[in-house]
Amino acid sequence: MGTGINPTHRFFAPAKLNLFLHVIGQRGDGYHLLQSVFRLIDFGDTLHLRIRDDGVIERMGDFPGVPEEDDLTLRAARLLQPFAQPGAGVSIGIDKRLPMGGGLGGGSSDAATVLLVLNRLWQLNLSRQRLQALALNLGADVPVFVFGQSAFAEGVGEQLRSVALPPAWYVVLMPPVHVATAAIFAAPELTRTTPALTIAPFSAGDPAPDTAKLHNDLQPVVVARYPQVGEYLAWLGQYAEARMTGSGACVFAAFASEDAANRVLQALPDDMQGFVAQGLDRHPLFEYCDEK
Repeated sequence: MGTGINPTHRFFAPAKLNLFLHVIGQRGDGYHLLQSVFRLIDFGDTLHLRIRDDGVIERMGDFPGVPEEDDLTLRAARLLQPFAQPGAGVSIGIDKRLPMGGGLGGGSSDAATVLLVLNRLWQLNLSRQRLQALALNLGADVPVFVFGQSAFAEGVGEQLRSVALPPAWYVVLMPPVHVATAAIFAAPELTRTTPALTIAPFSAGDPAPDTAKLHNDLQPVVVARYPQVGEYLAWLGQYAEARMTGSGACVFAAFASEDAANRVLQALPDDMQGFVAQGLDRHPLFEYCDEK
């Protein structure tokens, strides 16, 4: 379509970590009010997109447990199709590395990558702000991947401000459980009254936040219901401050160097799974839409 990009090329969908996640209230419609810092990492899924001219949007391959009507990548493509020329279609395949129910944002990131790529391949030229607004229709975590930078998030997660984070390597462990996000947010024991931060951590006004005041309000609820998450936190906590990301189940700890992170991963027991990843300041596809 004249873009200079191979429409069957592979595109990266990075995972995210919530460096903390505070639940500061709840709206009348049931949605929770949050504060969090999102950081992208250089570990994720790989998407394969093949542009079509017959108007068909389909997925290539089977995704057990994900019906087509629930597939966020297909929903993302259909969300953009009305902005495209007649006949615009796409076939989408995914090499999954990110676990479902892991708190790493795999499905949300996959959807955002489709939005970013099709914005370029279909020559839509939608602004980042417009794509973020569309992305919110797909889920609260999707806009941050379109935003494409380390971000302080408020509201239901859609109010985003960029923050400058120090370089870091992360050990991320993946407990073999699938956490049901909706059930965790609905838990009666969930703390919903954490005081709101008035300054975004890691912003120019707070370059060195007191990390002892930062936490994940969902973590105690998940650990009580999924004891394996607590076991993974305890093991990783031997080496550094360990925390759960999102609604779990994955847990992580930050290290100053790749060597330090790799030494911890090498000590991981054989019955545990994990990986080392570097923090990203920007999404690899950040330039696929502009700031208009």
